[in-house]
Amino acid sequence: MYPNAQIVERLDLPHNRVELNSSEPLELHYRGKNTLVLGVHKSAVRSSEEDRNTCPNYWHFSPYGFCPYDCQYCYLAGTPGVKYSPTVKIFLNLREILDQIYRVASRLTRPTAFYLGKLQDALALDPLTGYSRIMIPFFARQKQARLTLLTKSTNVDNLLDLDHQRHTILSWSLNPPEIHLAFEKNVPSPGKRTIAIKKCAEAGYPVRAVIMPIIPVEGWQNIYTSFLKNLVQSVPLDRITLGQICSYSAALKLTERKLGKRNPISSQLEKTKSKDGRTRFPLTLRLKVYRHLIDTIKKLQHRLDIGLCMEEYPTFKALNMEGDIGRCNCVL
Repeated sequence: MYPNAQIVERLDLPHNRVELNSSEPLELHYRGKNTLVLGVHKSAVRSSEEDRNTCPNYWHFSPYGFCPYDCQYCYLAGTPGVKYSPTVKIFLNLREILDQIYRVASRLTRPTAFYLGKLQDALALDPLTGYSRIMIPFFARQKQARLTLLTKSTNVDNLLDLDHQRHTILSWSLNPPEIHLAFEKNVPSPGKRTIAIKKCAEAGYPVRAVIMPIIPVEGWQNIYTSFLKNLVQSVPLDRITLGQICSYSAALKLTERKLGKRNPISSQLEKTKSKDGRTRFPLTLRLKVYRHLIDTIKKLQHRLDIGLCMEEYPTFKALNMEGDIGRCNCVL
């Protein structure tokens, strides 16, 4: 994964203080992607603090930081922590992190998700760490704590023989092949990811899909309809979550540096930020997209749970989905 890496040992240096010797944002971004930091994270277990959108907020944890993939729309690149420290990270104090989760879980009175995937890809680095073989058995032993993880990876070999007790929910971020080819570099194809989902479903894991960000390129109706038919009919999903672009300015500026300012994302964005500080497509476009995709899914599998990610209340109201607020990928 990093076959030509120069190894530098700096035990005195915090994981978020690695100097990349560049002030140019795009160069800094790629230098960070090509730098793997092994460190310790003392505050890896947190509760999210979303405000002014419908996110239900949830527990999440970070045995990794950032992601080695190169999605042109990457929202993580605009988050404060990654903007400040854009390196890929493996945190070596996993046992300490799980102890923190145990202390939180011991106070819970009902099953609760601990989400891995908010600030990283959950499985991209698993061939290096084998962390899944520690985390999944840990959650299998917990009375109330559940693991929910999100990935674009196909690295599932470590998972298939584990006794998971269905306490781990595996979720894949997916987009149609046309979107993958245009916007997802150095990322396994949707077909290969679908095969990984099938393997995990056959091993008894609950599986989910996140279709995000939905990008309404020319011909998007046919592109997403064909993709959803193949996905929903071939994989036994417990839930599917839909989401569109909802990024901070720093992430969108990087997207424009990669794709140019007249790209299919930037050209359709609202000119003003939403109340939560993110930029989105206009509500009319979002509703058009959601209605088409939701109608397609319901025709294929009318009982499948459908959630919306990082959306605003008027969106749910217009779609008559107010009762579905809080039913999304990161929670049970």
